[in-house]
Parts: sequence; C-alpha cells; structure tokens
Amino acid sequence: MNKEEILGMCAKMCKNTLMETLDIEFVDVGEDFLTAKMPVTPKVHQPDGVLHGGASVALAESVGSAASYIFLDTKDFVIRGIEISANHLKSIKEGDVFAKATFIHKGRTTQLWNIHITDAADNLISLVKLTTIALPKKKS
Repeated sequence: MNKEEILGMCAKMCKNTLMETLDIEFVDVGEDFLTAKMPVTPKVHQPDGVLHGGASVALAESVGSAASYIFLDTKDFVIRGIEISANHLKSIKEGDVFAKATFIHKGRTTQLWNIHITDAADNLISLVKLTTIALPKKKS
C-alpha cells in the first residue's frame, strides 16, 4: 500500500470511534513511523483551559495501536494496548498537537512504541511509551 492508501485506511478505521470524537487525524506515515494530529480546543481541555493529559494519552494510544495494525501482519491478529506510560512536559492551550509513533521493539507478540507528542513548533508536550500485543483472532 502507498502512503495515501494507508492514511485513508486509518481515516476509515476512525469512523464512529473515540478518534473521531477527539478529531484525531492520521497525517503521515513512513517505513517505521505513523503520525496523527489532534486539535487543542475546549473539547480536550482540563478545567483550567489546557490540554488534558487523558486526551494526550488517548491520542498516543490511538497512533501507537494504529501503527501496530499497519506494520504487523494483522490478518490473523487483533492489536490491543496493554500498558501506557506518559510524561507530560509542557502545557498547551490551543493549536494542534502531533503524535509520532516509532518502534522501540517489534516482536511477533508484543511491540514497544515511543510516541512523541509535539506542538506545531516541534516543542515536546508529552513523551509516551506504549506496549501493544498481537492476539490471535477468535475463529467464528
């Protein structure tokens, strides 16, 4: 698949999901990364008007899980996040944030992702580590 086909597949997966609710859009993909963006609006603010850490974590898990789906043979497997750790380093009130997922470990069963969430000026907002697992699909 080419870049446009992969991003189109990601957009299709987001319909009627949390990703659509948070306006997460997959914007770039390469040989070893996937990037998504999310607008920072009051919809994803905490009460004092800055980006909610939970929204950042939802963005990170969305991009990491989608990357596992793209970069692994998922014909016979489903992908699930099993552990996530986030360090929120800087606050942001408006604009867009970008989450770029890259492999730390690409195992057959478990995968470890490094996800940098940055603003439009490439300032690091959050640093996230995500572990995903590939589970066999249940036969019907």
